[in-house]
Amino acid sequence: MAEYLPEVINDLVCPVDAKEELLDECESIWKQIEECQSKLMLLGMETLLKSDDKLSLLMMRVKALAAEHSQWQKRSPEIISTNPDVLLALGKEELQKVKNDLEMVLSTVQSKNKQLEEDLKREQQWLEEQEQVLDALNGIEEETKNQVEQLSKASLKVRAFHELQNKMLKLKVYKEELLNALGEFLEEHFPLPEKGESAKKKNSSEEPAVELLTLHEVLEILINKLMSTPHEPYVTINDSFWPPYIELLLRYGIALRHPEDPNRIRLEAFHM
Repeated sequence: MAEYLPEVINDLVCPVDAKEELLDECESIWKQIEECQSKLMLLGMETLLKSDDKLSLLMMRVKALAAEHSQWQKRSPEIISTNPDVLLALGKEELQKVKNDLEMVLSTVQSKNKQLEEDLKREQQWLEEQEQVLDALNGIEEETKNQVEQLSKASLKVRAFHELQNKMLKLKVYKEELLNALGEFLEEHFPLPEKGESAKKKNSSEEPAVELLTLHEVLEILINKLMSTPHEPYVTINDSFWPPYIELLLRYGIALRHPEDPNRIRLEAFHM
């Protein structure tokens, strides 16, 4: 609509007589308004009190304006003129005002839209930056979790390794204690033959040239052989093994002979 208004306005020409007639009517109405205001002022001045002139004057003005406002609301609008040229001129003026107002509103809306677009771009950029920061924080959190899990697993492994080492040390200490107790027991109850006894039997047999092993040493050899090579636990008997000790171990089921070689014995696998 605003695009076609300039063409309508340019095509229409307001006559000079209609314009003058309109101005005369406006001046006449304005004079009547001024006369009414003068009369109201004179009526108000007559009843003013000297002690409070300024306040009373303001109150009278308020009352006058309220009365004038009430009269204008009750008054029905009058047609200024029936001249078509005058009405045409008024219409053109009103349309021009509407056009200017619409153009101003359009400019304001366009400026506001531009500002909103810029704000939207800034908000979108800020949102993208926040999403990038969030992604980075999520990555750091995931990496930290993985590191914590790896450290926890490593700490568990280290703890288990230390516990196993402690158990092995305890077992070694316990083994040494058992071996020492066994050695003391065997030395007390199963000693090697004394040299005097050997001298008494010198007529029947000569003293062996090799040093005999104690029962404790024989058992230790059999245990170490069984633990180090469980697939081949047999030990070959030589002159250092005193035959009574061998017979004692075989008789009470502590040791076993090889099924094919009687000169080889092994410790009974009590732990199996």
